[in-house]
Amino acid sequence: MAAATGTVSKLFSSSSSSSSFPFSVPFPLSPKKTSLSLLSSHNPPISFLSSLSFPKLTPLKSSANTTQHFEEEEVEEEEEEDIVSETEIDEYESEIDIEDLEKEAKFAVKELSTSLSRQLTIDDTDEKRESRKQKRKKATSKDIPDHLLPKVAIVGRPNVGKSALFNRLVGENRAIVVDEPGVTRDRLYGRSFWGEHEFMVVDTGGVVTVSKSQANVMEDLAISTTIGMDGIPLASREAAVARMPSMIEKQATAAVEESSVIIFLVDGQAGLTAADVEIADWLRRNYSNKCIILAVNKCESPRKGIMQASEFWSLGFSPLPISAISGTGTGELLDLVCSRLGKVEGPENLNEEETYIPAIAIVGRPNVGKSSILNALVGEDRTIVSPISGTTRDAIDTEFVGPDGQKFLLIDTAGIRRRAAVASSGSVTEALSVNRAFRGIRRSDVVALVIEAMACITEQDYRIAERIEKEGKGCLIVVNKWDTIPNKNQQTATYYEQDVREKLRLLHWAPIVYSTAIAGHNVEKVIVAASTVEKERSRRLGTSILNQVVREALAFKPPPRTRGGKRGRVYYCTQAAIRPPTFVFFVNDSNLFPETYRRYMEKQLRSDAGFSGTPIRLLWRSRRKMEKDEVKGATRPQVNLTPGSGKLAVAT
Repeated sequence: MAAATGTVSKLFSSSSSSSSFPFSVPFPLSPKKTSLSLLSSHNPPISFLSSLSFPKLTPLKSSANTTQHFEEEEVEEEEEEDIVSETEIDEYESEIDIEDLEKEAKFAVKELSTSLSRQLTIDDTDEKRESRKQKRKKATSKDIPDHLLPKVAIVGRPNVGKSALFNRLVGENRAIVVDEPGVTRDRLYGRSFWGEHEFMVVDTGGVVTVSKSQANVMEDLAISTTIGMDGIPLASREAAVARMPSMIEKQATAAVEESSVIIFLVDGQAGLTAADVEIADWLRRNYSNKCIILAVNKCESPRKGIMQASEFWSLGFSPLPISAISGTGTGELLDLVCSRLGKVEGPENLNEEETYIPAIAIVGRPNVGKSSILNALVGEDRTIVSPISGTTRDAIDTEFVGPDGQKFLLIDTAGIRRRAAVASSGSVTEALSVNRAFRGIRRSDVVALVIEAMACITEQDYRIAERIEKEGKGCLIVVNKWDTIPNKNQQTATYYEQDVREKLRLLHWAPIVYSTAIAGHNVEKVIVAASTVEKERSRRLGTSILNQVVREALAFKPPPRTRGGKRGRVYYCTQAAIRPPTFVFFVNDSNLFPETYRRYMEKQLRSDAGFSGTPIRLLWRSRRKMEKDEVKGATRPQVNLTPGSGKLAVAT
């Protein structure tokens, strides 16, 4: 029996072996012998199997053997009918327009994305309120790169409302605002616009005077020496606490030095303090060449605000009463800021590909070295590194240029602990920090999941990995503090990788990088791996090559039969989206493809077409459903939103 083009005969018998074997000989098709390896070439052959020839079946002489032969031939014909040939695909394509299938595939992807967004909820009370501001901001934005915009720094002592003013100026809830001191510690950047001016606003931590005692510093900054510091000696804890104020002041100093305008914020309700006087003297002594604006916050009433601001004239600056919460006086503040800023013209003819910058989120449990990796990549102390658990609060964005000139946006996030542990601690700040970390994952393209080499992979690491996979983000696993592994040899990394693959089964497709961030060893491999993952996540596979891979996978392992004798058929497949790669299969009945076979198809796509480091989604569209919708005259057919990865539920 001759094999159809693009298919392989499953059973055949040779005339030369009929005397020794009175039955058909199975001929398994090895995937290594097919032309799947030719997918990497520019012009792979589509119908390579047409050149293969198989011997014809010869009837046996005895009547019993002849009857057995005909029965086997009928079974063979039934199995060949289950494997869709290129001719059947052409007939199916002639019945239904390919353009309609492509539109339906895109609609299926959109509906799946909406369904996932509902399930992967992130608490954000200000999201709806800020949507109108964001739309207006996008409409007026000139797509000027961040590094070309002038910068405006907000400085002041702790708990005067710097983060609230930052959120007001950038028009979104970027910084954590809690009625307690010491929440902001690192520099936080955000784009702001006012009229025809656009600039960067820098939020800083509270500047604490060095004359205070360590006990007062801990109280002002709300530093805890117990949560997450069980394994750290007491002397190390005290040393870390003593260094914290200088680290925060160092970040504030860096923000002031790179800014053109400085907003010196004070508390109008608390009145003038000694700390305000010292900060004013520090600014006047070191930055007299810059524009310094004294803003008196928490002046909700315009009449009382003038009286509250009057006592700050002694600082040597003209006080301006404002309210970051209600917005009173912020318009006058922005007018004054923009009067000291020059206009910046952005480069012309910027298309979407040129302005697209991949975002890399660095996530993991507390104290695994996320901030150390960021600092090692950018080559400066961009974020505070301390053994104190929960040092990083906000999601810190930093632009970075790779060795090949590729630009990236690095997002440093707070450590993610178990939800029960966060709830039992009663810390509102930590809950908001974890919320910012999840938002960092959502707005990223690639996630670097950092784990500590000596620490065992916990259930929380698995939960974070589950979140990454459900969000559809590219991922690489960074094993940090690799130098702490004793007695390493050539097999250590191999055994360690096997353990990681076993415990993080959801990320079996993610590459693993071993690094020591403190010493700067192999940190550059994180960017190299992230760049490769982003390219794979953005890659689009040609429809002809994709259908070739699917046909070969079907020929090697057809879908299983049901008890009623039915078997699934794949008519057409297309890649409907990228980031992540999403494939839509048009089949006779999606219920005939069990979960095990869908995982097999995903495995074949990965082994034959690549897509390493990124999750892929498989959607299955039933032909019967399409025909019923056409008969009913439905305006939009309902699609089967069952991805190949399995359940859509997510646990955080």
